Amino acid sequence: MFVSSDLHTTQVIGVIPARLASTRLPRKVLREIAGKPMLAWVYQAAAQARIFDRLIVATDADEVAELCRAQEWEVRLTSSDLPSGTDRVHAVAQQLMHEDVRVEANDIFVNIQGDEPLLRPEHFHALLRPFQNAEAYVSTVMTRCPADDISNPNAVKVVVDCAGKALYFSRATIPHDRDGRGDNVLCWKHLGLYAYRKHILDRFAGLPTGQLETTERLEQLRLLENGISIHVEPVEYDTIGVDTEADLKTASALLMQPERRPPAP
Repeated sequence: MFVSSDLHTTQVIGVIPARLASTRLPRKVLREIAGKPMLAWVYQAAAQARIFDRLIVATDADEVAELCRAQEWEVRLTSSDLPSGTDRVHAVAQQLMHEDVRVEANDIFVNIQGDEPLLRPEHFHALLRPFQNAEAYVSTVMTRCPADDISNPNAVKVVVDCAGKALYFSRATIPHDRDGRGDNVLCWKHLGLYAYRKHILDRFAGLPTGQLETTERLEQLRLLENGISIHVEPVEYDTIGVDTEADLKTASALLMQPERRPPAP
């Protein structure tokens, strides 16, 4: 149980959306990276964080479910028609409630990207940090943007206010370095982990897709468009979202280096 600042215990439930029919890299969650399926690297990092009361893989494929059962990982089947990872997390939350599992409005659900094999326990610890404040409802994480990613539209950037809340997320380079100050401009890369209070997760699922979300293809903008604050915590370690064969090779090469592997259990 996670203990918040008001001394109430809060369930933390991790959900790993693992959709098999990925558009750009089909079957990617089952592709081998440095000796094991990509999904196994993600599950291992989450389990090693030791913050979850339950850790569940949410998939649309029997093949992924079979892998989970063989590894004794909790798994739920969800519809292949769900439009986003967060919608898949919400579907799991609904299944748990239908099973009469106790889930309270302030419990925390964590959306763990199934295609981020370089995740580390430190990412999850940072993600949960804002929830020491009972008024934190959504959190995510960011890291210093590598120079090669500043103009890369596949690397999402974020700008935050003085309280560490997101002002905007974009595939464009933000902030724009109008005067060419170079290294004096701090650019943050957004990493695709999210934590939600249950009542906000429910609200997200009921909101229509927003104009900004559609334009940028970034689901988190649905929250900002509807006035829901997102706390953004800095982390030291970057990750790679595996979307292409090139990403797969890069992640595999990195995970073959002992110093880049997550800590052993």
